[in-house]
Amino acid sequence: MKNVTTILVMIVLCFISCKKEVKTETVTTKDSDSIKTEEPIAEEPVDSATQMKAWQAYATPSDAHKWLTEEVGTWSCDMTFWYEPNSKPEKATATATVKMILGGRYQETDYKGTIMGAPFEGKGTVAYNNASKEYTNTFIDNMGTGMMVSYGTYDEATKSMQMKGEVVNPVSGKKAPYREVYTIVDATTRKMEMYDTKNGTEYKSMEIIMKKK
Repeated sequence: MKNVTTILVMIVLCFISCKKEVKTETVTTKDSDSIKTEEPIAEEPVDSATQMKAWQAYATPSDAHKWLTEEVGTWSCDMTFWYEPNSKPEKATATATVKMILGGRYQETDYKGTIMGAPFEGKGTVAYNNASKEYTNTFIDNMGTGMMVSYGTYDEATKSMQMKGEVVNPVSGKKAPYREVYTIVDATTRKMEMYDTKNGTEYKSMEIIMKKK
């Protein structure tokens, strides 16, 4: 694994060395026309050893990836949906198969079940970005053509991950915010809650209780 990471880092460094990075800065002139111009300002040079160290840290799974690895396995999902605020809940079930991919850098989950009598399939990924120090969650399924993307952080004290993103309403075509809370209840139980916003008010739209088989 270390050899593969080192090779990847060397490729990146070779690419970087072939181009000169510059920053731009807006400068306002003092002439009568007050024209604004942008002048390139060279970045401070970084030696190759420092660059390699940074890229190795970026490419290597960290402690933040450990709890993602602990979720590998098969889970039964008891799902509850609320399609409108204070509406009657709808129930569904699914099975989630979790695995780590690309050398333990990303978590991938495949969902299969039935929702409202129709076959349901979905795929989710979770990544922890060592550089930005945040998690990214993506989700796609066979009940739409869009991808849900959210970003957030994990709180060790509450054993929960708070994620925020936007989703497009297929009826109005407009984007609306949503929020996810993913909680590690115990070693074999997880809870995922989703909150949508309608008419400016947030409401709970989904809850999934996951039990490891």
